[in-house]
Order: sequence, then structure tokens, then C-alpha cells
Amino acid sequence: MLEDQMSDERPEPSASASGMIADFSERASDAVSHSVVGMEKELRSCLAAVLAGGHVLLEGPPGVAKTLLVRALAAALGGTYSRIQFTPDLMPSDVTGTSIFRPNEGEFRFQPGPIFANFLLCDEINRAPAKTQAALLEAMQEQSATVDGVSHPLPGPFVVFATQNPLEHEGTYPLPEAQLDRFLFKVLVDYPSEETETRLLSEVHSRPVSAAPSDLGTGAVVEISDLLSFAQAVARIDVREDLPAYVVRLLTATRRAPQLILGASPRAGVMLLRAAKATAAQHGRDYVLPDDIKEIFLMTMRHRVMLDPAEEIEGGTTDHVLQQVLDRVEVPR
Repeated sequence: MLEDQMSDERPEPSASASGMIADFSERASDAVSHSVVGMEKELRSCLAAVLAGGHVLLEGPPGVAKTLLVRALAAALGGTYSRIQFTPDLMPSDVTGTSIFRPNEGEFRFQPGPIFANFLLCDEINRAPAKTQAALLEAMQEQSATVDGVSHPLPGPFVVFATQNPLEHEGTYPLPEAQLDRFLFKVLVDYPSEETETRLLSEVHSRPVSAAPSDLGTGAVVEISDLLSFAQAVARIDVREDLPAYVVRLLTATRRAPQLILGASPRAGVMLLRAAKATAAQHGRDYVLPDDIKEIFLMTMRHRVMLDPAEEIEGGTTDHVLQQVLDRVEVPR
């Protein structure tokens, strides 16, 4: 995670630091808009995850620009980018890399896999088997990859963006709860509004089919060193004394909700506060408000709780239950 890159002596946050982060978010959004039409909310969520040092699971039907969004964002952030198409026959070594014997050197030499990048896109992540998922799990949690018993550190920042199709089940492997918990956000990417889709068709129909984000005018607006500095500032954002208790009340409410058979864990609360700090910085503040927590509550929790099958049969949804929790729990003033 990005926090691992921080030194022990970290500067206190300031309004100017938060202002710089807010300005960066606007410039990154503008750069991505050259390639992606609409999706402002989804982009903002991805940026918040990068600032908080978390990973993002993007779920939506095919053709809604999930992959293009990640490619354009990586281009705007200026780091190294890699993409893995997950398939049932994908092996862990296809992700992490492998040791190759060099006859001229008389020894094995490690050949890094595509996971060694700042921004990694795992396309259709739920198509890979458990063994491959386990290799990715270590990278997401420990920011390292172990090959032949040797641990290799990943570059910082290291952020995974994974996509999956919620409508297709044949040939897929449901992600284990432990892996879902490693994602900071689960962002739902739906079809655009008619107005946005009309604008998309008007702008995109004349583009070359193979056009890359750089061909469309999306360029880097920040250096990797700046991203690490922003992460330091986000980590030091002030959290009011009454907000941890508010988060605990929210977590407890998910555990007591009769529609859920699995509530949110303490780690979910930690991730919620980290994400709220990044959201506050995006708004140009060096302190967290309850509204920051409410803004990112659903996408931080929807993959960490489990809906009762009976409730699902009746047409209930996880988001509906979480929204009820959010509305019911008293907000600090």
C-alpha cells in the first residue's frame, strides 16, 4: 500500500496540501475526459483509491468502458501500466513471473511478470482459478510477489484495478471473501444516461478503433513521486474524535441487520476511514466530515457484507440494506 512508502517523519497536513490534491484530482479528471465520456463519479472513486493506497473492483456489463477508464487513468497518473487478461488456464507464474535458466550465465535469473507495474488491470478477474487468485492476493496485501521462495518487492505505488461482469457465471470462479476484502472499493459501472450516451456516440464514432489514451490527448499530469507525497498528506488528514465511534455504529448496524448474514469487519472500518480521508482531500479539506464517510460508505462496504439468500429472492439488494443502515444511524454534528 502507499503508506509503506512513507518515511517516519511525515509532515502535518495543511490546507495547501489538500488544495494541491484537489487541484490534482481536477487535472486528472480533465485529462481522462479526453478519452472517456462521462464516468466522472467512477473516476473520482478510482482517484480516491489511488490516494488512499487501495485497490478497486469495477463491476459492470461488457462495453461500458471499464477497461478504457483504467487505461486512461494510468496514462494521466504517469506510472507504469500493465494488463492481464484472466482466463481459466492462467497460471500464477503468468502473473508474478518466473525464474529462467540463462545458459550463458549458468544460473537462473528472475524474469518479472506483468504484476510489476504501478497500475495493474486484471480484466475479468473472476475467470482465473483459486491458485492464480492466491498469487494476486499476496501482491495486493503485502506489495510483494514470492517466486521460488524469494520475495520480490513491487513498485510503489501499486494499485490493482480489476473488472468483472456481474451477469455471466459460466466459466467463472467467485472471488473468495478474503480477496474481496482486499479491495478498498467495489464500484458499480452501469449504462450511461441517454444524454451521456448520445454525447458519447457523437464524439467517439470517428475515433480510430485502436486509439490509445495518449492518441486522444490523455497525458500525465503528475509524477509518481508526487503521488507518494499526496499519499503522505492524505494519511495525516485529521479525523475528528467522534468519527471513529460513528464508523463503529455503522459497522455494528451491518452486523445486526437481519437482511445480512455477514456484517462488516473491523478492517472494513479502518478502510472506510482511510478512504474518507482521501475523499476529504479531494474536496480540498485537511479534515474529515461525516459527509465524506457517507459519500463512500456503499462502495467500501458492498463487497464486505453478505446478503441473506432469502432477502435476495425477495428482490432485496446489498446496496438497499446498506443505505438503510446509513439512513438509520445517527450522524455526529
